[in-house]
Amino acid sequence: MVKSIIVDDELKSRESLQILLTDFCENVEVAALCQNVAEGIKAIKEHDPDVVFLDIQMQRETGFDLLEKIDEITFDVIFTTAYSEYAIKAFQFSAIDYLLKPIDISDLNRAVKKIEKKDKNDISKKLNNLLDNLNPQQNAIKKLALPTHDGLVFVKIKNIIYLEATSNYTIFHTNDGQQYMVSRTLKEYDEMLSEYNFFRIHNAHLININYIKKYVRGDGGYVVLTNDVSLDVSKRKKTGFLQKLGH
Repeated sequence: MVKSIIVDDELKSRESLQILLTDFCENVEVAALCQNVAEGIKAIKEHDPDVVFLDIQMQRETGFDLLEKIDEITFDVIFTTAYSEYAIKAFQFSAIDYLLKPIDISDLNRAVKKIEKKDKNDISKKLNNLLDNLNPQQNAIKKLALPTHDGLVFVKIKNIIYLEATSNYTIFHTNDGQQYMVSRTLKEYDEMLSEYNFFRIHNAHLININYIKKYVRGDGGYVVLTNDVSLDVSKRKKTGFLQKLGH
């Protein structure tokens, strides 16, 4: 049984989430409902939860205020939020789970099922990366959290040369010669990175435009990257790719 705590300043939101967890997540027990940071901290100390469903904005407090007051985070965190698209990107890049209000049952089930598979030792690292990525002084998200077989790896986006699809896995190639295999599809990373000057030139490859050394024309042609790797551009991607280069 997964023991949970809900921290949200809105009574309706707390009760709605409790009902969803009770009715649709049979392995989840709701140990406490809390309306502010102080109540949340007290409940965490008392119940030692497996997961905390944490609202981000609670009147003059935030969910981050709660986390900063916890000496050692031994529980998973699933944020509940109505944040902007930019902030949602930050959650995705930091490998932090979040639920958009109003909460969808299927999204809730997916988040709950992932809890048992996580390494809780990584939660503090993820949260620190999330805070960096949410920093309003940054013009763009800086780091991407990669859940690899050996643990969580944080990679600067500007250091990624290209991504390679292999079955349902994605291999990241960075400018220091490292490779990281992640059990997520290239399609997911294409959606995340497209606005950061990445382009999917082929079903199997997503490249960082900044690392193109040369483009050689042909039916689709191919690119040579700064690490001297040559990658084909598919015929159907050629027009869009050339338009991207033109911009």
